[in-house]
Amino acid sequence: MLTREDFKTMGIELFKKAVTTIPEDIKELLESAYKSEKEEVAKIQLKNILENIKIAEELNYPICQDTGIPIFFIETGINLDFRTIERGLIEATVEATKIIPLRPNVVDPLTRKNTGNTGKHVPIFHYESVDEKILKITLLIKGAGAENMSRTKMLNPSEDMESIKRFVINTVKIAGGKPCPPTIVGIGIGGSSDYSCLLAKKALLKDKNTKIEKEILKDINNLNIGPMGLGGKTTSLRVCIETASCHTASLPVAVNLQCWAHRTASVII
Repeated sequence: MLTREDFKTMGIELFKKAVTTIPEDIKELLESAYKSEKEEVAKIQLKNILENIKIAEELNYPICQDTGIPIFFIETGINLDFRTIERGLIEATVEATKIIPLRPNVVDPLTRKNTGNTGKHVPIFHYESVDEKILKITLLIKGAGAENMSRTKMLNPSEDMESIKRFVINTVKIAGGKPCPPTIVGIGIGGSSDYSCLLAKKALLKDKNTKIEKEILKDINNLNIGPMGLGGKTTSLRVCIETASCHTASLPVAVNLQCWAHRTASVII
Protein backbone atom coordinates (compact mmCIF):
# COMPACT_ATOMS: atom_id res chain seq x y z
CA MET A 1 0.00 0.00 0.00
CA LEU A 2 1.42 3.36 -1.05
CA THR A 3 1.67 5.91 1.74
CA ARG A 4 1.53 9.68 1.87
CA GLU A 5 5.31 9.69 2.21
CA ASP A 6 5.62 7.60 -0.97
CA PHE A 7 3.58 10.14 -2.91
CA LYS A 8 5.59 12.98 -1.41
CA THR A 9 8.83 11.38 -2.61
CA MET A 10 7.39 10.74 -6.07
CA GLY A 11 6.08 14.28 -6.27
CA ILE A 12 9.43 15.86 -5.41
CA GLU A 13 11.13 13.83 -8.14
CA LEU A 14 8.44 14.88 -10.63
CA PHE A 15 9.04 18.53 -9.78
CA LYS A 16 12.81 18.16 -10.12
CA LYS A 17 12.47 16.65 -13.58
CA ALA A 18 9.65 18.86 -14.82
CA VAL A 19 11.13 22.25 -13.97
CA THR A 20 14.74 21.56 -15.00
CA THR A 21 14.24 19.64 -18.27
CA ILE A 22 11.87 19.46 -21.19
CA PRO A 23 10.77 16.30 -23.04
CA GLU A 24 13.18 15.02 -25.68
CA ASP A 25 10.59 15.29 -28.46
CA ILE A 26 10.07 19.00 -27.73
CA LYS A 27 13.82 19.57 -27.66
CA GLU A 28 14.09 17.84 -31.04
CA LEU A 29 11.35 20.08 -32.46
CA LEU A 30 13.23 23.15 -31.23
CA GLU A 31 16.50 21.89 -32.73
CA SER A 32 14.75 21.19 -36.03
CA ALA A 33 13.21 24.67 -35.99
CA TYR A 34 16.65 26.22 -35.39
CA LYS A 35 18.13 24.36 -38.36
CA SER A 36 15.31 25.30 -40.73
CA GLU A 37 14.66 28.88 -39.60
CA LYS A 38 15.83 31.50 -42.12
CA GLU A 39 15.19 34.74 -40.22
CA GLU A 40 18.32 35.87 -38.35
CA VAL A 41 16.51 37.26 -35.29
CA ALA A 42 14.33 34.15 -35.03
CA LYS A 43 17.39 31.94 -35.30
CA ILE A 44 19.09 33.85 -32.47
CA GLN A 45 16.04 33.38 -30.24
CA LEU A 46 15.97 29.63 -30.90
CA LYS A 47 19.70 29.38 -30.24
CA ASN A 48 19.22 31.15 -26.91
CA ILE A 49 16.35 28.83 -26.00
CA LEU A 50 18.44 25.74 -26.72
CA GLU A 51 21.36 27.15 -24.72
CA ASN A 52 18.98 27.91 -21.86
CA ILE A 53 17.77 24.29 -21.86
CA LYS A 54 21.35 22.99 -21.86
CA ILE A 55 22.41 25.15 -18.91
CA ALA A 56 19.31 24.25 -16.89
CA GLU A 57 19.92 20.53 -17.41
CA GLU A 58 23.62 20.78 -16.53
CA LEU A 59 23.10 22.82 -13.36
CA ASN A 60 19.71 21.38 -12.35
CA TYR A 61 18.25 24.88 -12.37
CA PRO A 62 14.67 25.75 -13.34
CA ILE A 63 14.40 26.37 -17.08
CA CYS A 64 12.33 29.51 -16.48
CA GLN A 65 12.03 31.90 -13.55
CA ASP A 66 8.25 31.45 -13.74
CA THR A 67 8.05 27.95 -12.26
CA GLY A 68 4.33 28.01 -12.88
CA ILE A 69 1.38 26.50 -11.12
CA PRO A 70 1.35 22.71 -10.53
CA ILE A 71 -1.34 20.65 -12.23
CA PHE A 72 -1.50 16.90 -11.60
CA PHE A 73 -3.24 14.46 -13.94
CA ILE A 74 -3.88 11.16 -12.17
CA GLU A 75 -4.95 8.09 -14.15
CA THR A 76 -5.68 4.87 -12.31
CA GLY A 77 -7.43 1.54 -12.61
CA ILE A 78 -6.85 0.50 -9.01
CA ASN A 79 -8.55 1.39 -5.73
CA LEU A 80 -6.68 4.20 -4.02
CA ASP A 81 -7.34 6.78 -1.34
CA PHE A 82 -7.21 10.04 -3.27
CA ARG A 83 -6.80 11.97 -0.02
CA THR A 84 -3.52 10.15 0.59
CA ILE A 85 -2.33 10.98 -2.93
CA GLU A 86 -3.27 14.63 -2.62
CA ARG A 87 -1.75 15.12 0.81
CA GLY A 88 1.52 13.55 -0.35
CA LEU A 89 1.68 15.67 -3.50
CA ILE A 90 0.80 18.85 -1.62
CA GLU A 91 3.66 18.14 0.79
CA ALA A 92 5.88 17.49 -2.24
CA THR A 93 4.96 20.89 -3.65
CA VAL A 94 5.89 22.63 -0.40
CA GLU A 95 9.19 20.74 -0.14
CA ALA A 96 10.10 21.18 -3.81
CA THR A 97 9.51 24.92 -3.47
CA LYS A 98 12.23 25.00 -0.81
CA ILE A 99 14.84 22.63 -2.20
CA ILE A 100 14.85 23.20 -5.99
CA PRO A 101 13.86 26.09 -5.38
CA LEU A 102 10.62 27.20 -7.05
CA ARG A 103 9.31 30.74 -7.20
CA PRO A 104 6.25 31.09 -4.93
CA ASN A 105 3.48 31.84 -7.44
CA VAL A 106 0.17 31.09 -5.74
CA VAL A 107 -1.96 33.91 -4.34
CA ASP A 108 -5.49 34.46 -3.08
CA PRO A 109 -7.45 35.66 -6.16
CA LEU A 110 -8.93 38.65 -4.31
CA THR A 111 -6.48 39.72 -1.61
CA ARG A 112 -3.45 38.68 -3.73
CA LYS A 113 -1.77 37.36 -0.59
CA ASN A 114 0.99 34.93 -1.55
CA THR A 115 0.70 31.42 -0.10
CA GLY A 116 3.77 29.82 -1.67
CA ASN A 117 2.90 27.24 -4.31
CA THR A 118 -0.09 25.75 -2.50
CA GLY A 119 -3.45 27.24 -1.62
CA LYS A 120 -7.17 26.68 -1.95
CA HIS A 121 -7.59 23.97 -4.63
CA VAL A 122 -3.88 24.28 -5.55
CA PRO A 123 -2.13 22.12 -6.65
CA ILE A 124 -4.86 21.31 -9.14
CA PHE A 125 -5.81 17.63 -9.43
CA HIS A 126 -7.57 15.94 -12.35
CA TYR A 127 -8.57 12.28 -12.10
CA GLU A 128 -9.36 9.75 -14.82
CA SER A 129 -10.40 6.13 -14.48
CA VAL A 130 -8.63 3.73 -16.86
CA ASP A 131 -8.98 0.00 -17.53
CA GLU A 132 -5.34 -0.85 -16.84
CA LYS A 133 -4.35 -1.77 -13.29
CA ILE A 134 -1.88 1.07 -13.07
CA LEU A 135 -1.38 4.42 -11.43
CA LYS A 136 0.02 7.19 -13.62
CA ILE A 137 0.78 10.62 -12.20
CA THR A 138 1.64 13.42 -14.61
CA LEU A 139 2.78 16.84 -13.48
CA LEU A 140 2.20 19.73 -15.87
CA ILE A 141 3.73 23.10 -15.05
CA LYS A 142 1.84 26.09 -16.47
CA GLY A 143 3.34 29.56 -16.41
CA ALA A 144 1.11 32.64 -16.50
CA GLY A 145 2.34 34.05 -19.80
CA ALA A 146 0.92 31.17 -21.81
CA GLU A 147 -2.02 30.38 -19.52
CA ASN A 148 -3.28 33.96 -19.70
CA MET A 149 -3.71 33.59 -23.46
CA SER A 150 -6.25 30.76 -23.10
CA ARG A 151 -9.62 31.27 -24.80
CA THR A 152 -12.91 29.42 -25.00
CA LYS A 153 -15.91 29.96 -27.23
CA MET A 154 -19.33 28.43 -27.65
CA LEU A 155 -19.68 28.07 -31.41
CA ASN A 156 -22.99 27.55 -33.15
CA PRO A 157 -23.62 23.83 -33.69
CA SER A 158 -23.99 24.50 -37.42
CA GLU A 159 -20.35 25.63 -37.64
CA ASP A 160 -17.72 23.26 -38.99
CA MET A 161 -14.01 22.54 -38.71
CA GLU A 162 -13.16 25.65 -40.70
CA SER A 163 -14.83 27.79 -38.03
CA ILE A 164 -12.85 25.97 -35.35
CA LYS A 165 -9.63 26.55 -37.29
CA ARG A 166 -10.34 30.27 -37.58
CA PHE A 167 -10.95 30.55 -33.84
CA VAL A 168 -7.72 28.70 -33.02
CA ILE A 169 -5.59 30.68 -35.45
CA ASN A 170 -7.11 33.97 -34.29
CA THR A 171 -6.36 33.00 -30.68
CA VAL A 172 -2.69 32.48 -31.54
CA LYS A 173 -2.66 35.74 -33.51
CA ILE A 174 -4.12 37.72 -30.59
CA ALA A 175 -1.61 36.12 -28.21
CA GLY A 176 1.34 37.24 -30.33
CA GLY A 177 4.59 37.00 -28.37
CA LYS A 178 2.97 36.97 -24.90
CA PRO A 179 2.97 33.16 -24.43
CA CYS A 180 6.71 32.96 -25.25
CA PRO A 181 6.50 31.18 -28.61
CA PRO A 182 7.20 28.81 -30.19
CA THR A 183 4.19 27.37 -28.43
CA ILE A 184 2.36 24.11 -28.15
CA VAL A 185 -1.32 24.56 -28.95
CA GLY A 186 -3.87 22.43 -27.12
CA ILE A 187 -7.40 22.38 -28.53
CA GLY A 188 -10.46 21.00 -26.75
CA ILE A 189 -13.57 20.40 -28.83
CA GLY A 190 -16.91 19.33 -27.38
CA GLY A 191 -18.09 18.43 -23.92
CA SER A 192 -19.25 21.57 -22.11
CA SER A 193 -17.77 25.02 -21.59
CA ASP A 194 -15.70 23.83 -18.62
CA TYR A 195 -14.80 20.41 -20.01
CA SER A 196 -13.55 21.80 -23.32
CA CYS A 197 -10.99 23.80 -21.30
CA LEU A 198 -9.80 20.63 -19.57
CA LEU A 199 -9.59 18.83 -22.91
CA ALA A 200 -7.44 21.64 -24.30
CA LYS A 201 -5.05 21.32 -21.37
CA LYS A 202 -4.92 17.53 -21.66
CA ALA A 203 -4.17 17.90 -25.36
CA LEU A 204 -0.86 19.55 -24.43
CA LEU A 205 0.31 16.15 -23.17
CA LYS A 206 -0.21 14.38 -26.51
CA ASP A 207 2.74 13.64 -28.78
CA LYS A 208 1.16 12.53 -32.05
CA ASN A 209 -0.23 14.67 -34.84
CA THR A 210 -3.17 13.96 -37.13
CA LYS A 211 -3.67 15.45 -40.57
CA ILE A 212 -5.97 18.20 -39.31
CA GLU A 213 -3.53 19.09 -36.50
CA LYS A 214 -0.70 19.42 -39.02
CA GLU A 215 -2.88 21.64 -41.21
CA ILE A 216 -3.63 23.99 -38.32
CA LEU A 217 0.06 24.04 -37.36
CA LYS A 218 0.99 25.07 -40.90
CA ASP A 219 -1.55 27.90 -40.87
CA ILE A 220 -0.31 29.11 -37.48
CA ASN A 221 3.30 29.15 -38.64
CA ASN A 222 2.28 31.24 -41.64
CA LEU A 223 1.32 34.05 -39.22
CA ASN A 224 5.02 35.05 -38.99
CA ILE A 225 4.80 35.70 -35.25
CA GLY A 226 7.92 33.62 -34.76
CA PRO A 227 10.06 32.80 -31.71
CA MET A 228 9.34 35.22 -28.84
CA GLY A 229 7.05 37.17 -31.18
CA LEU A 230 9.95 38.67 -33.14
CA GLY A 231 9.07 37.19 -36.53
CA GLY A 232 9.95 33.95 -38.26
CA LYS A 233 8.31 30.78 -39.45
CA THR A 234 8.27 28.94 -36.12
CA THR A 235 5.33 30.28 -34.13
CA SER A 236 4.24 26.88 -32.82
CA LEU A 237 5.91 23.51 -32.49
CA ARG A 238 2.86 21.29 -32.25
CA VAL A 239 -0.94 21.35 -32.36
CA CYS A 240 -2.92 18.68 -30.52
CA ILE A 241 -6.67 18.13 -30.30
CA GLU A 242 -8.82 16.31 -27.74
CA THR A 243 -12.55 15.83 -28.30
CA ALA A 244 -15.66 14.82 -26.38
CA SER A 245 -19.29 14.39 -27.35
CA CYS A 246 -21.45 17.45 -26.73
CA HIS A 247 -25.05 18.66 -26.66
CA THR A 248 -26.79 18.76 -30.02
CA ALA A 249 -27.35 22.51 -29.64
CA SER A 250 -23.77 23.50 -28.77
CA LEU A 251 -20.16 23.31 -29.95
CA PRO A 252 -17.70 24.29 -27.20
CA VAL A 253 -14.12 24.99 -28.28
CA ALA A 254 -11.19 25.91 -26.06
CA VAL A 255 -7.55 26.73 -26.78
CA ASN A 256 -4.78 26.36 -24.21
CA LEU A 257 -1.29 27.55 -25.10
CA GLN A 258 1.94 26.26 -23.63
CA CYS A 259 5.23 28.13 -23.95
CA TRP A 260 8.32 26.57 -25.52
CA ALA A 261 9.34 25.47 -22.01
CA HIS A 262 6.90 22.56 -21.98
CA ARG A 263 7.56 21.35 -18.45
CA THR A 264 6.03 18.00 -17.66
CA ALA A 265 7.01 14.71 -16.06
CA SER A 266 5.25 11.41 -15.37
CA VAL A 267 5.59 8.34 -13.21
CA ILE A 268 3.81 5.01 -13.77
CA ILE A 269 3.34 2.43 -11.03
